[in-house]
Amino acid sequence: MLIPTVGRTWAPVGQTPILRHSYRRDKVSVISALTVAPRRRRLGLYFDLHGHNITGSEVITFLRQLLRHLRGPSVLLWDGGTIHRRRDVQAFLQRHRRLAVHRFPGYAPELNPDELVWTKAKQELANSAHQDLVPLTLHVVRSLQRIGRSQSLLRSCIDASELPWS
Repeated sequence: MLIPTVGRTWAPVGQTPILRHSYRRDKVSVISALTVAPRRRRLGLYFDLHGHNITGSEVITFLRQLLRHLRGPSVLLWDGGTIHRRRDVQAFLQRHRRLAVHRFPGYAPELNPDELVWTKAKQELANSAHQDLVPLTLHVVRSLQRIGRSQSLLRSCIDASELPWS
């Protein structure tokens, strides 16, 4: 949506700040994965953007691309979102046993390190009022690329999650 998130603002006493926007309901949907290499503990952030609600076939395409980058068996931790339970997605997972799927308990964002990546990205996007999808999309991509390049930032998302890491 092109309605901005306001994080914090200021104005002179008695003057309410006004953040103008166009009330358009365009959107950018993002699918992402935070990866941990088992031996070297190297972290990676993979993502893909769409201008509409993400479909089951787009989840499958994303998982295929992810499998091309990951070597050997992989564990996929994700929430119980409707898109993850679709028949076509489940059929894909049945055919690709390299992905061992585990679900987070119902509504447990504190366990999901990817949610912490999104918290950081949303902080960077706060108070920006884009008038068009192109600059918004570029802002999202730049933010996620910056987060993905920072091993310490990705590690902080892993460490702050309440998952039991060994």
